[in-house]
Amino acid sequence: MISDLSEASIRRPIHGLLGATDIGLTRTDPPSALVGRVVVLYDDHGTRTTHRFGTDTVTWTRSPGRGDDVPASGKGRYEAFRIADDLFYVQFHHTQTPAESVSLVLDFTSGHALSAITSIGDPSPGRPRVRQSFATARIEGIESTMLPPAPSTALTGLRVLWEYGHDRVYEHIYLGPRQYAWQCLAGLEEGLADTDECTAYELRPGIFLFAWREKALPCAAVTVADHRDIRSIRSRGVLFGLDESREVLAHFTLDGFGRLISTTVYPAEFDPAR
Repeated sequence: MISDLSEASIRRPIHGLLGATDIGLTRTDPPSALVGRVVVLYDDHGTRTTHRFGTDTVTWTRSPGRGDDVPASGKGRYEAFRIADDLFYVQFHHTQTPAESVSLVLDFTSGHALSAITSIGDPSPGRPRVRQSFATARIEGIESTMLPPAPSTALTGLRVLWEYGHDRVYEHIYLGPRQYAWQCLAGLEEGLADTDECTAYELRPGIFLFAWREKALPCAAVTVADHRDIRSIRSRGVLFGLDESREVLAHFTLDGFGRLISTTVYPAEFDPAR
């Protein structure tokens, strides 16, 4: 199902509710921009992945290029959100590999796509159990001279207050290209704080894919945040991992409203983004 980013809200926190089944998401009639559409992605290796979007399911087929895996196909339910004009965030699971979650950003203006694969692995000392990989691709049939999404340090030094509902508030401090800190100011985790691994890609000027991997809990998130208005930042994404039992898969949607609190300006020689 597709939802307009500006027409939905969520009333769940992002930490501590891995067993949640009702995400409290309020929807209106979704736009139909992806329904019935066939989207073919291809990469530099010659791998082609065809996605056929129905009302709430997507069928995909991958034809591998040089050095890639064997052919594969599947079908599953998906969610999609319009982030901006011709920019969509799509989320689905491979039915054959339930411990893997796919986040896909499709930019029908630039002709570029970015995928983030979140997978649950075996426990490993010193590493988050839930891991992520990122890859860019082109959308067939769209000519563009624009550059593809790329890792970004533009968030470094920002301090943002995020509200997930009226009583669940978090602060994020973007420490550098690979780490961010969070603390809960209101809600179930009030008083808790931590520092986790993160990855940021700039999709368009002021719009970022921001992903993080928790070390205390077996979960990770992929979000798309629109920072173009620093007084009214909007983020939509998905949290995926294991529930409190560490055995059952958990997945729910995140919807945050943020505003910039402050910006740290580092001396050039000590700038974490250098």
